[in-house]
Amino acid sequence: MVLMNIVLFCVVLHTYSTGWCQKSEPLAGTGDETLFRGADQYDFSIVLPAAGRECFWHFAHQSGHFYFSYEIQWVTGIGKERQVTTSVHSPNGFLLGTSQDYRGQINFQTRQTGFYQICISNFHNHFGSMQIFLDFGVIYDGFGFEDVKQQQEQEKKIVNDTLDAIKESTFKLHNYVFHMWRYYNFARMRKGADYYLVLSNYNYVNWWSLCQSLVIVLAGVLQLYFLKRLFHTKTVTDSNKPRC
Repeated sequence: MVLMNIVLFCVVLHTYSTGWCQKSEPLAGTGDETLFRGADQYDFSIVLPAAGRECFWHFAHQSGHFYFSYEIQWVTGIGKERQVTTSVHSPNGFLLGTSQDYRGQINFQTRQTGFYQICISNFHNHFGSMQIFLDFGVIYDGFGFEDVKQQQEQEKKIVNDTLDAIKESTFKLHNYVFHMWRYYNFARMRKGADYYLVLSNYNYVNWWSLCQSLVIVLAGVLQLYFLKRLFHTKTVTDSNKPRC
């Protein structure tokens, strides 16, 4: 009887501890099915219509570094308001960051596993659309987080193992290339915005010069016409003579 009570107490204690101390990792399905993860990095451009709104969901595990960058490349319409509102929400729906500008970034550490919502709104521009370049993803390399000491201890343990050292070096190289790709995408985003700005200025100068040229030609034709009217004289004949 005492043994049964001890076993029952241990089962209840295990259930209580697992219920309160487990990670927020969602459970996979039965069998060999694994949780859908997708890619860790995306970069593309979207076109938002006037007063439009687009939302994307990106999967991330906890203890990762989530980053989101955007920049407006071109704007159409009358006002050409170069401002957009962006926000990122947690899987539970809590607001994690927001930005209102033509260019911005939102960075934070993921506290739970799930799909994070990214929304872009163009309600500032009611009469024109805009193209926005997006770059977002998740990093799991532990840069700048609390597990740096743990990573250093693991590196000391595998210093004498050649295969593990090669694997670790390859993993670090992959992370460095990933960061380099991030900065490259950010530079490409800036370059794309500058390209569309130069193209817009080029078209503006061409059309404005054409309008000015037409105005100058029209003014010259009108001046010539009125000057010719000033020197216009009637021909004198026997039947048509000027009277005093």
